[in-house]
Amino acid sequence: MSIEKAKQHLSRWGKDGLVVEHEASSATVELAALALHTEPRRIAKTLSFLNGERTILVVAAGDARVDSAKFKKAFGLKKARMVPAEEVEPRIGHAIGGVCPFGVNEGVDVWLDESLRRFETVFPACGSSNSSIELSPEELAECSEACGWADVCKDWQENS
Repeated sequence: MSIEKAKQHLSRWGKDGLVVEHEASSATVELAALALHTEPRRIAKTLSFLNGERTILVVAAGDARVDSAKFKKAFGLKKARMVPAEEVEPRIGHAIGGVCPFGVNEGVDVWLDESLRRFETVFPACGSSNSSIELSPEELAECSEACGWADVCKDWQENS
């Protein structure tokens, strides 16, 4: 099960016990914010993109939107293409609604968007459509084993 994969990954930092399973769905930014009683912008959503045989995950604030021009420039791609729904779980190791940066398959590169740095803590999913964990951006970078920080989103600065 995907949540177990995420918890096993997080156990390397002693964070597996911090994973919360909600009674209600947290599969979207809006649902997660309701389940966590927080602002949607503090939900760390994970977006998946194609990069040839590899997959790029961008973890961004709930109020941020990917800027195609910034994305293409940052990753040297001609076009920002999201992973088709039927390929998400086989490529990443987590199903839609629970995609997260923890315990992902080989060939998946995790990047964190600058939109997350304005928060003391954020809430990414943990492999299921009703799970989350509260981490600081620094903890998220460490526990996700992110490749680094990228500036690929827009529309969040006015909500800072």
